[in-house]
Amino acid sequence: MKILIIEDEAELLNLILRYFKREGFVCEFATDYKSGLKKINNYEYDCAIIDLNLPDGDGLKLVKILRKDHTEAGILIVSARDTLEDKINGLDIGADDYLIKPFNLSELNARVKAVMRRKINEFNKELVFGELSINVEERCVRVAQNELFLTKKEYNIFLYLVRNKNRVVTKDSIAEHLWGDYMDEAVSYDFIYTHVKNLRKKLAEKGCGDFLRTVYGIGYKFQTH
Repeated sequence: MKILIIEDEAELLNLILRYFKREGFVCEFATDYKSGLKKINNYEYDCAIIDLNLPDGDGLKLVKILRKDHTEAGILIVSARDTLEDKINGLDIGADDYLIKPFNLSELNARVKAVMRRKINEFNKELVFGELSINVEERCVRVAQNELFLTKKEYNIFLYLVRNKNRVVTKDSIAEHLWGDYMDEAVSYDFIYTHVKNLRKKLAEKGCGDFLRTVYGIGYKFQTH
């Protein structure tokens, strides 16, 4: 899961980043309104954690924009604003949850996971393409009810391609989806080629049709027609 954290308190931001990376999430961050707006306009996220008191703007505006343009993203507000009016306002404009500072990181983690469970139930718990099915909640891929045993990276690439079905997904966007702000840690895109090759092999071994297309020099496409 890919999370965006918009928080201007450097110490708290670093604590949240370290915690969620240990939990296995891909994390990106912004420390002000302007950079947060750039992130949500240019990239897609499974969940966004947004502070309201940003140095150059109001985080509520980011919540509105994110909810309008990316309806499937989970949104969790974290703020020192603790009045009932603040909570109601945040939830009314599109946030899924509201957590008051200071908070325990384990509670933040539990809130994020609860938001994402609700989103999975609301949006496409199971994706089906003929004999191929993907249970998003269980992170399970099956062909004619036979389970494919995929690595974490293989599954994440496959689900990303499926959610962008019939669209060309560039290698850059795949790397960014997997690595977030740390995509420069990937020395080359050979790992993407290797994972896609393994995906094709595993799908073929289960008798699945070839949904994966290579767009040479650009990237890949999950093609259903």
